[in-house]
Amino acid sequence: MTDPIADMLTRIRNAQAAKKPEVLMPYSKLKHTLADILATEGFISSVSVDDGEGSVKKMLTLGLKYSGGKPVIRRIDRISTPGRRVYVGVKKLPYVFDNLGIAIISTSKGLMSNKQARKERMGGEVICEVF
Repeated sequence: MTDPIADMLTRIRNAQAAKKPEVLMPYSKLKHTLADILATEGFISSVSVDDGEGSVKKMLTLGLKYSGGKPVIRRIDRISTPGRRVYVGVKKLPYVFDNLGIAIISTSKGLMSNKQARKERMGGEVICEVF
C-alpha cells in the first residue's frame, strides 16, 4: 500500500455506502490522530484501538455516524497525495463548504483542523477535506 491515508478514507467511504455501523483498518498513529479529529468535529461517533494478540496487528475501529439514514460524512476527499503535495500558508487555508466542513492540515505541531490552524496561525500540508 503506497498511501495509507487514501486507503483509510476509501474504507470510510465504502463502509458508509454499505451502511455499516463501523469500519476496521490497520492501526497507525497518523490514522488514529486523523480519526480523533473526525470524532471531535462530529463526523464519526467513536474511535477505538484493538490491541493485536499474538501475530494479529493492532486495528483501528471507527464508529460511523448516520443522520436520518444518511451518512454524516457526505464527502471525504484526499487533497495532498504522495505524488502531489499541497502546502498552504495561514492566509490560504481552505474554507470547506463555507466553513461547514473541515480540512485536516498537517502542521509542525501535528494534525489539526483548518479552524484550529487558523486560531494558531499555522499553515501546512492539506491532508484531506471532509463535509
